[in-house]
Amino acid sequence: MKLKGAEILIECLKEQGTDTVFGFPGGAVLNIYDAIYKSCDSIKHYLTSHEQGACHAADGYARATGKVGVVIATSGPGATNLVTGIATAYMDSIPIVAITGQVATELLGKDSFQEVDITGITIPITKHSYIVKDVNKLAETVRNAFRIARQGRPGPVLIDICKDVTAAVAEYEFKPAEKPEEQRIGVEECAIRKAADVINGAKKPIILSGGGVSISGADGELLELAEKARIPVSTTLMGLGSFPGTHELSIGLMGMHGTKTSNFAVKYCDLFIAVGARFSDRVISDVKKFAPKARIMHIDVDPAEINKNINVDFPLVGDIKKILKQIIAQIEAKSSSDWNREVREWLGQYPLKYCCDDVLRPQYIVERIYELTRGDAIITTEVGQNQLWAAQFYKYTHPRQFLSSGGLGTMGYGLGAAIGASVGRPDKQVIDIAGDGSFRMNCNEMATAVEYKLPLVIAILNNSVLGMVRQWQTHFYECRYSCTDIDRETDFVKLAEAFGAIGIRVTKPEEVDPALKKAFSSVDRPVLIDFVIDKDEKVFPIVPPGKPIDELITE
Repeated sequence: MKLKGAEILIECLKEQGTDTVFGFPGGAVLNIYDAIYKSCDSIKHYLTSHEQGACHAADGYARATGKVGVVIATSGPGATNLVTGIATAYMDSIPIVAITGQVATELLGKDSFQEVDITGITIPITKHSYIVKDVNKLAETVRNAFRIARQGRPGPVLIDICKDVTAAVAEYEFKPAEKPEEQRIGVEECAIRKAADVINGAKKPIILSGGGVSISGADGELLELAEKARIPVSTTLMGLGSFPGTHELSIGLMGMHGTKTSNFAVKYCDLFIAVGARFSDRVISDVKKFAPKARIMHIDVDPAEINKNINVDFPLVGDIKKILKQIIAQIEAKSSSDWNREVREWLGQYPLKYCCDDVLRPQYIVERIYELTRGDAIITTEVGQNQLWAAQFYKYTHPRQFLSSGGLGTMGYGLGAAIGASVGRPDKQVIDIAGDGSFRMNCNEMATAVEYKLPLVIAILNNSVLGMVRQWQTHFYECRYSCTDIDRETDFVKLAEAFGAIGIRVTKPEEVDPALKKAFSSVDRPVLIDFVIDKDEKVFPIVPPGKPIDELITE
């Protein structure tokens, strides 16, 4: 049948199973929005306050559900407002399809009103960027975009569509969505056998579980491997939830803000197994002194990550889930060893801790959120100290539970992501653990949460400073606090109420539980809790930049 380009786009979204999109209209996408209006019974559109918020919402939706997130923006500034959100998704391997409008084909290259080369801009931060100038190529482009976004190591794809293409007519024929191409293991049987032999022979092995474990759905296999071989497991920030934080073999985060146990284990282990992790600088710190006694095994779907930051002895490239299954079949079941006991002793000797007194502490707030949600909430974060406290003091037990900008470190990410997560997982309590500096950046998305009656909770750990930057100024810049004081007398409670949300202020420890219980009881409105904490609260441990990860500042 013959359809307009905008209608073909909507039909292709339906083919891919898309029933939710986020976005903001404008001139170049008017035809698309007209088609959305006509298809409102099958596709729900969420109008955000800003395109960046829409992109973060699509990202949060994708992380929380495992589906491809979709965001739509107009040409020019609408498209460029997506850039930070696209880069955020790219750094963390999140599958989104960003659809932007473009000026008509005859106006391209003429500095037309709201014309920008968004495909050129986004080439370094997407798996692929398309510009569609022919309506006959639109359907196949959309199908390819979804395939690429899902396939292998996931990531964002951009489709820029000229306005005349959305109005032109072409033949459309329904095609069911392709099943994701089965990832080949890519590893010879001899390499699997060698890996199993190395694991069997190791006396002091540890596993680093990264975000790739959750993305590939290999958390069950990782748990089986760890339990069978009795291997302690640490996680990256993106790997939180890929291994249960409550498990006896869990030793917490690794790296700059990792636990002392995890970082000590790296120093003394004889086999370091990285699974779905990319050896970020925040994990390895001083490359020359990382895992000095260990042989390193790296299991990852992306060959580009092998030997990129760390030279490895045993590279295994392919589908993590399948590789782990093959390794598990060839490893020996072990009982607890002296190494396990040594690691457990470190956990007892060097726990995460904070001062327990009558002062409102951020760590206590996060612990109470964990207890009152029974560890079952979806937590989004902004970036900074709030992010690390949320990572350290909430125990994540399953994938897609901790949503945070790990690679790019995007302030202002959490609220948009919370909106996407709340839309995608209405069965879950969604909480954005925020800092006041990050929250200010995209607080306009409160209007979105109110409009759509999303019962998410925003917990602002309000210290009136840019906390992590101030902490670095304290430790490494002799307390020269340049431009980190943001005590601007903003009343977040009144701001929440102005948007139509519920606002609560907490200043004492005894007020924490009543405030959280009230917030969690809301069923049709977001709740903002302004937790007023001291400006000199710190995140510990911290590894000074350039130091080995076992040289931690702990207080």
